[in-house]
Amino acid sequence: MTMPIPPRAGKRPTTTTWHGQVNTDNYAWLRDDDWQKVMRDPNLLNLEIRAYLEAENKFTSAVMDPLSGEVETLFAEMKGRVKEDDSSVPLPDGDWSYYRRFREGGQHPLFCRQPRDGGDEQILFDGDKAAEGATYFKLGAFDHSPDHRLAAYAVDVNGSEIFTIRFCDLNSGDDLPDVITDTNGGLVWSADGQTILYTVLDDNHRPHAVRLHHLGSDTQNDPWIYQERDPGFFVGISATGSRRFFVISAYDHQTSEAHLIPTDSPETAPKLVAPRIVGTEYEVSEQDHRFLIRTNADKAEDFKVMSAPIDAPGRENWTEQTAHEAGRLILSVGTFKDYWIRMERVDALPRLVITGPDGAEHAIAFDEEAYALALNGSYEYDTTIVRFTYSSMTTPERVYDYDMESRQRELRKEQEVPSGHDPDNYITGRLNVPADDGELVPVSILYRKGTPLDGSAPLLLYGYGAYGMSMPASFGTPRLSLVDRGFIYAIAHIRGGMEKGYRWYRGGRMDNKKNSFADFITVAEGLISERLSSAGRIVAHGGSAGGMLMGTVANLRPDLFGAVLADVPFVDVLNTMLDDALPLTPPEWQEWGNPIEYPEAYNYIRSYSPYDNVASRDYPNIFVTAGLTDPRVTYWEPAKWVAKLRELKTDNNTICLKTNMDAGHGGASGRFNRLKETAELYAFVLSVI
Repeated sequence: MTMPIPPRAGKRPTTTTWHGQVNTDNYAWLRDDDWQKVMRDPNLLNLEIRAYLEAENKFTSAVMDPLSGEVETLFAEMKGRVKEDDSSVPLPDGDWSYYRRFREGGQHPLFCRQPRDGGDEQILFDGDKAAEGATYFKLGAFDHSPDHRLAAYAVDVNGSEIFTIRFCDLNSGDDLPDVITDTNGGLVWSADGQTILYTVLDDNHRPHAVRLHHLGSDTQNDPWIYQERDPGFFVGISATGSRRFFVISAYDHQTSEAHLIPTDSPETAPKLVAPRIVGTEYEVSEQDHRFLIRTNADKAEDFKVMSAPIDAPGRENWTEQTAHEAGRLILSVGTFKDYWIRMERVDALPRLVITGPDGAEHAIAFDEEAYALALNGSYEYDTTIVRFTYSSMTTPERVYDYDMESRQRELRKEQEVPSGHDPDNYITGRLNVPADDGELVPVSILYRKGTPLDGSAPLLLYGYGAYGMSMPASFGTPRLSLVDRGFIYAIAHIRGGMEKGYRWYRGGRMDNKKNSFADFITVAEGLISERLSSAGRIVAHGGSAGGMLMGTVANLRPDLFGAVLADVPFVDVLNTMLDDALPLTPPEWQEWGNPIEYPEAYNYIRSYSPYDNVASRDYPNIFVTAGLTDPRVTYWEPAKWVAKLRELKTDNNTICLKTNMDAGHGGASGRFNRLKETAELYAFVLSVI
């Protein structure tokens, strides 16, 4: 069969000079000058740019057309592992229990409630109905009021993460006339059930302020409660566990600051907890008429927990509750009236530690070698029950209620796999691969029993390594379609995440960023040495900042990988960090460096930025995804990267670029549409490996 001819973008050199260095970008024209307008209305995209993106999509369709049968087979398998009428465990709040569920064949959730002691279901919001006629639909929030009469919900209809907030009457189901636009979806109810505080976006798509809305009032006159002046800081809104206080958070990747407002007096001026200090982070929770504060203050790199009185929460009144312990990273604090719980990670594994009213601590034990945990939250403050979710790469997700007083756990739900899943058919474990500098890089692996361990097995290696985000060794049904076909699935817990504490993050950011790339390559080589796979049989997979990882390792060691999957990849790092009008650029300077101000940051980023380092060499087969309305990784980054790869690569391998013209960073909306996209990626992998 004759292969289709890939499109070629025209070269139109644009030259810039920074710190005395000239940089020529042949594909800068793919960035729409009116990108902010395109985020709000994709139909405004420059027609020439649209033509190029659609030509790339047409080429990808031509490549994938012969694989359509495999795509449908994979999709059917993945869909068969999904319980279509799934439902969450009801969460009690006063006289009601709230939950969400899906209908058979439904793409979007239904939010429901029923009387706490049992009774008829009431559907509060029908996601499928609300999404009718929309090419994209995402519900960012659905929060009921404290008096259970109303709900506020936030909707994004084009993937740009610009949410509109509306309100509905929970008894009649009718929407109220109030409509709030230009938000990022963050909202919290006041105690009276008639007022919300919400976050709003500035002209550059950054959540920069908090406003207040009284139901029935004109939204144009909503008071400004807090405005952030530093473009490098984002703003968030939340409430403490007792719902007594709003918490306004201002933060970047290294520094944070919190302000408090009583929820029964929402127009009260915000009260500062502690002024921001560069490099110091803190988060405020409320427990037993005091505040608990998770912080890295005073060189507590892996964080400690302090307490402070309600009426005087300033830093001068902080008292230590849980001391800093190097290597034990305190991830979060959850509070109840008499108990509080902290999630922490030690040796790349999470654990939960409960502290009782007498100050005594106990941990909840788990048995597997590698697993994932998540706290599920609670509407109720005066309770001894905490809910958490547990899974591993072989164990489907389990939801437990744990009684902090009796120390008994109750299994409330186990993820069903309708087409069948026997954990005994699979093996999961943890390896530690030595890096060149002596660090041990953890790797979580999954494979089916009987898979040959002689180097012949294909292997998918997933990585991220940025922002301190750790990749959990959790259960995922789509990957079983590869594992059941003889693949080994591996997660490289590289530096840039926090799997081994804050120092693991510090070792993979700013001027240590190259450690992330070196770790991923080291893991690939280590897996080859362990005869789990071989060069050319490994598929590298990552998205967003993990897509930067994909672009860099493709430049550095293309010989290791038979294919690279790059989802919405952050590959034009230097140009993006030089563009301070983009939504994430000023906040991201704390992660990558500021090349506008510092020549050394410019030189370092330029030395690894994937787009800037594409060269005349062989590259693996590559499948790239993008979202036209993506505010995080703008569509032109992957488009420019693919155009430059097509220009310079010296091989006959396939490169596909699929731009979702109706979605943003998260890809298609709807649970089955997302599975279809994964099925396409895996079909591509199976065709080239």
